[in-house]
Amino acid sequence: QLQLVESGGGLVQAGGSLRLSCAASESIFSINDMGWSRQDPGKKRELVATITSCGSTNYADSVKGRLTIARDNAKNKVFLQMNSLKPEDTAVYYCTAVDLGDQYWGKGTLVTVSS
Repeated sequence: QLQLVESGGGLVQAGGSLRLSCAASESIFSINDMGWSRQDPGKKRELVATITSCGSTNYADSVKGRLTIARDNAKNKVFLQMNSLKPEDTAVYYCTAVDLGDQYWGKGTLVTVSS
């Protein structure tokens, strides 16, 4: 079963940057949909960015122009470059994959943006 492990979270000041990584336990070459979601305690989980196997990307309006998703199929990794971070970006960020109708989630990495 596919396992996803996130890393790269931490504490950053508003306006700063972080790069999150997601390592998959097996090849992601054939997995069409990879993405990142986030959840702040007390709020619903929000899908912030997705990328297809062809490299097509989509972003939530709240992060457009600031977050960039990328994938490296050779290394079985997905990345989320986060720039111009805001306090409202504070959340646990989860890597997600949809493969043959099944959805997989990592355990998440915490991003805290201080004002």
